[in-house]
Amino acid sequence: MNMNMEPNPDKMPDKEPEVQIPLRELKKIRLRKLEEFRSQGIEPYPHRFDRSHTLGEARTHYERFAAESTVLSLAGRIMLKRKMGKAIFADLHDLTGKMQVYFKIDNVGEPAFNLFDKLDLGDIVGVKGTLFTTRTGEKTVMVKEMTLLAKALHPLPDKHQGLVDKDVRYRRRYADLIINPEVRDIFVKRGKIIKSIRNFLDNRGFIEVETPILQPLYGGAAARPFVTHHNTLDVDLYLRIADELYLKRLIVGGFDKVWEFCKDFRNEGMDRLHNPEFSMVELYWAYADYNDIMKLYEDMMRQVVHDLHGASKINYEGQEIDFGSDFRRVSMVEAIREKTGLDLMALDFGAALEAAKKAGLDLAGLTNWGRVVEAFFEAKVEATLIQPTFIKDFPREISPLAKVHRENPRLTERFEVYIAGQEMGNAFSELNDPVDQLERFKGQAEARKKGDEEAHQLDEDYIRALEYGMPPTGGLGFGIDRLIMLLTDSHSIQEVILFPQMRPEGDVHKAKSVEDLDSLLKEIREE
Repeated sequence: MNMNMEPNPDKMPDKEPEVQIPLRELKKIRLRKLEEFRSQGIEPYPHRFDRSHTLGEARTHYERFAAESTVLSLAGRIMLKRKMGKAIFADLHDLTGKMQVYFKIDNVGEPAFNLFDKLDLGDIVGVKGTLFTTRTGEKTVMVKEMTLLAKALHPLPDKHQGLVDKDVRYRRRYADLIINPEVRDIFVKRGKIIKSIRNFLDNRGFIEVETPILQPLYGGAAARPFVTHHNTLDVDLYLRIADELYLKRLIVGGFDKVWEFCKDFRNEGMDRLHNPEFSMVELYWAYADYNDIMKLYEDMMRQVVHDLHGASKINYEGQEIDFGSDFRRVSMVEAIREKTGLDLMALDFGAALEAAKKAGLDLAGLTNWGRVVEAFFEAKVEATLIQPTFIKDFPREISPLAKVHRENPRLTERFEVYIAGQEMGNAFSELNDPVDQLERFKGQAEARKKGDEEAHQLDEDYIRALEYGMPPTGGLGFGIDRLIMLLTDSHSIQEVILFPQMRPEGDVHKAKSVEDLDSLLKEIREE
């Protein structure tokens, strides 16, 4: 084929700017086309299409397919159309990328050409043809056959302005994914990150398990729960806030290494780092302590970063994060002393509270020494921890499930990992003394009486499990969503959750009657 005989799509003018037509009218125009196609015996929503390759595969193997004149069967959404007489160029998009297609009336016939000419941006089509290169070097499909696979009745967002309003993007994620391919890439990477974590833990001998989402008691974290009701049992149940207590029951039962990819739910506000429904990984390792867990987490993150990026360094919001160097390890009180010069270990609760007052901290909720230490850390240290850092040895009062520090009874063997100023994981040398655990639960009960709504409830069955004997154990929980934010350079958690929690549009609980639905259908279809 003489490529010089083919039109040059880059030299063709775009269509004249479209007159702004109300959305309702545009939808009616598309509905009329739908009925027109059906009247011509064309089914706008066929059952299947025999696709031989993705668009990305067609581009990857272009040289071989073009040289062998292989007839490919491809499918995608129309995102651009340009017509020049009896020829039409269009861009099709799928998850793997885009491909230009070329319709020539002599090749496809007048009926198929006219049908494609009437199609709209957003329609999904299947095409069969061979590959060639235009004069400008664009890999293109010379279409021989075309099948309409789905008629889009709702117009795509404006091609020049795009879909940029975050509220609309999150509510209508389907449109966001169509218009913004970089958003699709985030969720492709999300899948790769989860796969990498799963492979790492599998190779380390951890067994993946599942524990209840609906629980009679919530625990394992400091958070308020969502409450639901089971009609048959006539009891209130809670959506889990963490998986910890059930996973540690499995350690009691003889599993040495367990982990779960879990959906958890916390009845809290929403911001760039929090969504009420979120994903976590929790794991427990018998005969290990928090030092072993630090090493495990460090190795895992290096592996995940390398699997995703092929390197040990990433960029997050303009900052270079190095996973190749050893993560820093520093106690919470030492990190506070480094930033403020204040040695909280030398102070009792009263003196620490007075220091907090002088430092201008919010005193609400500072009911014990541990809470004061935590407040100083959050106000003075947390945001400064850019490179991966283990903050360890937390106060006993704020760590009801962690083992007492072997060298200082005011502290526990607990750490949180911080990267780019964000908390990325929480881990303990797990408390396995049932008497000590019961004392901790008692302290939590007293805190609840004083108004701490996030204090732990007493879980008597968990105490009974510990009474059977749990070996020394190291445990870890970390948020998948925040990790994906970090590794995809996304500012907000809403960017990495396909359907983040949003305030509902209108009254979503008001059911429409049959008459309402009938009126709606008539309104849509009226000429």
